[in-house]
Amino acid sequence: MAFGDYEEERPRRLRSTLGCVLPIVMLAALGGAGYYGYQRVMDAIGNNTCKVTDGRFDYQWSTEQTANAATIALVGRYDEGLPERAAQIAAATSIQESKLRNLRSGDRDSLGLFQQRPSQGWGTAEQIQDPIYASKAFYRALVKIPDWQTRTLTEVAQEVQRSGYPQAYADHETQGRVIASVFSGGQPGGVGCRMDPPTGPGSVSRVVAKLADASGLRATGSGGYVTYRGDNAQVWAVASWAVAHAQAENITSVVVGDRAWNRDRGRSAWTWTTADNPTRAGEVRLELAR
Repeated sequence: MAFGDYEEERPRRLRSTLGCVLPIVMLAALGGAGYYGYQRVMDAIGNNTCKVTDGRFDYQWSTEQTANAATIALVGRYDEGLPERAAQIAAATSIQESKLRNLRSGDRDSLGLFQQRPSQGWGTAEQIQDPIYASKAFYRALVKIPDWQTRTLTEVAQEVQRSGYPQAYADHETQGRVIASVFSGGQPGGVGCRMDPPTGPGSVSRVVAKLADASGLRATGSGGYVTYRGDNAQVWAVASWAVAHAQAENITSVVVGDRAWNRDRGRSAWTWTTADNPTRAGEVRLELAR
């Protein structure tokens, strides 16, 4: 090959190489853009959901189901003063009976989170459909069961519920344990919820009263903020409860120390981030829509 022929061949090879590489680069770029575009679409159209995790197991429920799970655990641990084991049993029972939904009907006259029956002395239909009342009623029946703390979940739940499917409670034992841990305050940042923007202003007095009714914990509030001070477990229990109830109560952010949950439609709201305005140690601050 003459020198001139070689010089002519090199650009030809370069053009050939570029012809192969450029489409690959363009496809990669388009793929990346497509991926992020897909993420944005999913953030826009996905359902309002919460992710609950203890670091080993992750579960996703609707915001309604998660709010009910938070109520069940908070009532047991703080209002009734029971160990997490009680909340685990209650949560697993509710998952089996109602999938953590406050049902308005069921088998015969069964109602609510635990499918309790007015005809069996659980309370009036109106009372049973109050998640706080229903949870308290469950725990007060639970503690009457001999050795409930050491017997299997299935045995204890069956003695409370008298279900036609007693073995099914065991299927939800791990989920119940995660709920009990997160909403008792044992797993900081263990719940995050993605949801639509607030539908109106939140009520400070309503949030303070609702928290006290569910837990006996006394928060203070003014100017669109609710604050609670306590030990680490209490603070994180309140914070987790607030995230779970954010949709119903128009809560826009929850801050504990240097960690924050910020309400958002995207999946970024499944996780906690660094707080712009941290709280003092032993304090949780809720901000409500105004």
